[in-house]
Amino acid sequence: MNILTVDAVLPEGIVEAVTPYPPSPFQSLMFYCNDPVAMGRPGHDHFEMQPLALLTGPQFSRVNIRVHQQLKSIRFDFLPGGLYRMLGIPMHELFDGGYDAVDLFGSGMKQLNEQLKNTINLEDGKNLVETFLMARQGRFAETLPFDRALIGLLKQEGGMDMETAASLACLSSRQFERKCNERLGMNPKMYSRILRFSKAYRLHESFPDLPWISIAHQAGYYDQMHMIRDFKVFAGVNPSVIEQQLHSTPLRMQKDMKI
Repeated sequence: MNILTVDAVLPEGIVEAVTPYPPSPFQSLMFYCNDPVAMGRPGHDHFEMQPLALLTGPQFSRVNIRVHQQLKSIRFDFLPGGLYRMLGIPMHELFDGGYDAVDLFGSGMKQLNEQLKNTINLEDGKNLVETFLMARQGRFAETLPFDRALIGLLKQEGGMDMETAASLACLSSRQFERKCNERLGMNPKMYSRILRFSKAYRLHESFPDLPWISIAHQAGYYDQMHMIRDFKVFAGVNPSVIEQQLHSTPLRMQKDMKI
């Protein structure tokens, strides 16, 4: 599991900024410590305010995030299968959605929201989140070879073939796919595509001057056309368009994501 704090103030003269947020390999808990963000879908003008603690299920579609003046947030990324082990909810039920974490975690999450609203130092807020989740660690289901196979798949960032992953999980290929649908919310081939796409997208956020052909190579694509296809699926546009969209916003939401 990873935890990241973000404290970003928009440049002087900019009141609001909209930035893309395409799928990542993680299911996450997002805590907004000052004001919640608004979220919309590409091609639509409507933005909906998000809860102070937002849980995101398995992601497939890109969203746009609108920030007003300042973003103070804490993001907790579950390792693949971790959210299932904590909640016991089949991940396909949370597919491609965002949910108020209070509805899933109860009054303890509501109390944590109140504590975070009164926290000035994000490191203190990070400690509060870690304490909250560590107290629930005993509720996690037992780790199986399948979970270790998912970690291997994550670390390879889409470079592991499904037969190897299934073997590490001590399952047949068909059994492994069924488990992935339950615990990841998607089949393993789709998850590998998102892993590869996410690496390419994060490389561009981190190194905007890096040529796209170099990004495709580093992300493990067979050629640039395969990368462009995945950008159209997961970001909704081709790489040159996402590049223009990122030029128009000072925020980079995924470049510090740790795999």
